[in-house]
Amino acid sequence: MPVFFDLAATPATPWKNGGGSTQELACWPPGADMNAFEWRVSLATVDRPGPFSVFPGIDRQIMLLGGDGLHLRGPGWEHGLDQRWQPFAFPGDDAVDGAMLGGTSKDFNLMLRRGAWHGALQVAGEARAPAGVHAGLCMVLQGGWRWVPGEQGGEPRVLHAGQGFWWVQEGAALQGRLEPAHGGSAADAPALAWIALERGSRTEF
Repeated sequence: MPVFFDLAATPATPWKNGGGSTQELACWPPGADMNAFEWRVSLATVDRPGPFSVFPGIDRQIMLLGGDGLHLRGPGWEHGLDQRWQPFAFPGDDAVDGAMLGGTSKDFNLMLRRGAWHGALQVAGEARAPAGVHAGLCMVLQGGWRWVPGEQGGEPRVLHAGQGFWWVQEGAALQGRLEPAHGGSAADAPALAWIALERGSRTEF
């Protein structure tokens, strides 16, 4: 069954360096610490420039949700995280420095333990179904989305910005679909952060 969450009700954990805070949306296995998780999804609020934590053996994907963004600098590469909803992938092994491009930045983060899981963070505007996907997470970015359960039962529900769910397939596949609840102008068209994960190794960067 899906595990639903609401960003508005998700507690924020301040960083030790005082540079921001993190809201954890999902972690597998549940309760695993930063040295033992297999995959993790979170939202970071960045208030000050500074170095990113180094995570050996972890593949990272980051996406700007709001704010002015960051300029990321790693060994041999640079990237401007200044375009909303544009995922960027980089190795967690890299020592990365994040420079502010203005005020506070809000970022969506996916971390995968290399060799254990692989998958991608995408932005979708059309219906999505988790059937056949080993694990994943979705969060509404804009508009309304309707979760329609399959044969496993459960009540349909409408999700709004900052709401979503995650799942891990340990037996029967999660049945159902997530579809836009209504249309709108380009400025408020339904948009969804969609993560589909598979067990095993991945394609190298």
